[in-house]
Amino acid sequence: MKTHWLACCLLLLLPWAAVNAQVTKADYTRSDSILNLEKHVYHSAVRPHWLGESHYFWYQSREKSGMVFYLVDAQSGKKQQAKDKEGLAQYLKDEALKEELLRERKPFNWWEARREPAKPVASPDSLWEAYIQDNNLHVRSRKDPKQDVALTMDGIRNYYYSDRMIMWSPDSKKIATVRVRDVEERRIPLLESHPATQVQPILQWRDYAKPGDVIPTSVPVLFDWENKKQIPLETQLYENQFSLYLTGWREDSRAFTFEFNQRGHQRYIVGEVNATSGAITHLVDEQVKTFFYYNWKYRYDLNDGREMLWISERDGWRHLYLFGNDGQVKKQITKGEWVVRNVDYVDEANQTIYFNASGFNKDEDPYHLHYCCIRMDGTGFKDLTPEKANHEVVASADHKYLVDAYSRADMPYVSVLRRASDGKVVAELEKSDISELYAAGWKMPEVFCAKGRDGKTDIWGKIIRPTTFDESKSYPVVEMIYAGPHDSHVEKYFRATDHLCSRLAELGFIVVKIDGMGTANRSKAFHDVCWKNLKDAGFPDRIAWIKAAAQKYPYMDASRVGIYGWSAGGQNALAALLWHNDFYKVAVALCGCHDNRMDKIWWNEQWMGYPIDKSYSESSNVDNAWRLKGKLLLINGELDDNVDPASTLQVVSELMKANKDFDQLYLPGKTHSLGGPFEMHKMHDFFVRHLLKQDPPAWD
Repeated sequence: MKTHWLACCLLLLLPWAAVNAQVTKADYTRSDSILNLEKHVYHSAVRPHWLGESHYFWYQSREKSGMVFYLVDAQSGKKQQAKDKEGLAQYLKDEALKEELLRERKPFNWWEARREPAKPVASPDSLWEAYIQDNNLHVRSRKDPKQDVALTMDGIRNYYYSDRMIMWSPDSKKIATVRVRDVEERRIPLLESHPATQVQPILQWRDYAKPGDVIPTSVPVLFDWENKKQIPLETQLYENQFSLYLTGWREDSRAFTFEFNQRGHQRYIVGEVNATSGAITHLVDEQVKTFFYYNWKYRYDLNDGREMLWISERDGWRHLYLFGNDGQVKKQITKGEWVVRNVDYVDEANQTIYFNASGFNKDEDPYHLHYCCIRMDGTGFKDLTPEKANHEVVASADHKYLVDAYSRADMPYVSVLRRASDGKVVAELEKSDISELYAAGWKMPEVFCAKGRDGKTDIWGKIIRPTTFDESKSYPVVEMIYAGPHDSHVEKYFRATDHLCSRLAELGFIVVKIDGMGTANRSKAFHDVCWKNLKDAGFPDRIAWIKAAAQKYPYMDASRVGIYGWSAGGQNALAALLWHNDFYKVAVALCGCHDNRMDKIWWNEQWMGYPIDKSYSESSNVDNAWRLKGKLLLINGELDDNVDPASTLQVVSELMKANKDFDQLYLPGKTHSLGGPFEMHKMHDFFVRHLLKQDPPAWD
């Protein structure tokens, strides 16, 4: 009887033993070197460098013979090559274009620019300059600095006039600025336990406002410099703010404008201040029940502000509108169940708008970018990039020509030169050669679509298989998750390897990436799922998608599903084992923001709202740590100043209280940028151990 029982147990183990060959050091070596496959891609996407205002551009292409440089005349489509830029310069007759070609540009350093002290602001007539002294606004003569007038006397240390936002009217008669009521910002401590400079630890501090904190407020103020007086403004409405900043004067000096984001992100105003009376008109007043996503707003003033282009989701999709200067919509320019992703160029002379959009082809991945144009009256819509792919377009300075590099996750790049007037191809530039990838055993990722939680909505993602893939075997499934609502996250362009995903796949896993409900770039309703509900993270859609994929491909074992992610993805990965542990069995959470009250204010109040309410606790991995089931590895760095490291430690504390078994890796000297060889090796081992049920190979 005992022998029979043992035999049955061995038989039960045989399927796993048969499909899961022992993971070896050779597998780990292949995993670590998988990114080298990138070097087997030739003639990849063309990244053009347009030369000034001309129709010439150059680019470089990696070919089997080495790196080759090309100069292209967009008007003729003629392409000339050389081994370097100096060689290309010989094809140009214009000396200014040669200089432009050979110039080495340094990237703009935004942080350095911010650190520069504020300087006096000269009036347009060059006679005066405005500046801040002792928290007050002064104006002095540029010819005789002794002629100095203090326009204010009531500025104090924490209630001052800003030296970062002083704007003269074009006629030099008025000055607009803001008055700031400052607060002492929260700071978080970071302990560098093993500094390079000394034996003892070093305590560091970071300014770090969190949801619910008191924050600075700014209100617009207006001065009549000609008559040396302040013009009163009614600004009480704008004091409950997340932000307010000035956006410029009208060319005729009749008014200046500002933009106001109400605390809680449910109201956004574009205001215009009359320079004579101080009366404030709301040119746009967006009020929504969930959130106005201010980071992706778009505004373009026409006819000196008498009209305005504005992007809004008021009809449920992100579209362009034409507003008058009375706050009323004059025309909805784009419409339909698709989204305007961003505006590239407004051709006022020809009344045409050039923009990127996605989702208007019903038989195509709705996240693919297409470059389009439309007239300002809403007529003449054209998709200038009709191929069913994701288009990355760079236009010439005059927008007469477009370099279009298009691809999909499952299709290598094709790069062409187009006319902007009709999208017609002027010249084919490059077509990627991936023959060496296939020769190396590489597997093309698969774009996969399945219905979401409602049984109707298409959910899109991709499947990554190992180079050793054998469909007769069975593979655990691991999802790399990032459900941050600020964007969609599954790449739509071609890449030979998906970096971290491809590395893990090589150890014997099918790795998937999915955009579920609650992320951006679809309808407003699709996005709103995240509102006060970040724990949702699209999980019902993700689970339905994986089950559908496993039904189509039996080698995907939906009984062995793991998950991992960074930052917001770290929060999501742990959430999978709290609320969906009947499906997800193993999770690795890296640098997770596990409680939205602990994380940075600007990101979390955007999605979870203000004031702080019970929804923060309901989505908290800390408050819900007691729900944990499955195998968990927490990884974070002690010097993370993006996500407070205490967020992970609070999870640890609650797991201990709940007597839960878990693993933790707390890394000295590490910041938010986790992905080094040590922590990746630990993550890989964790999945091998708990999903493949194997002891990983010993470390060297």
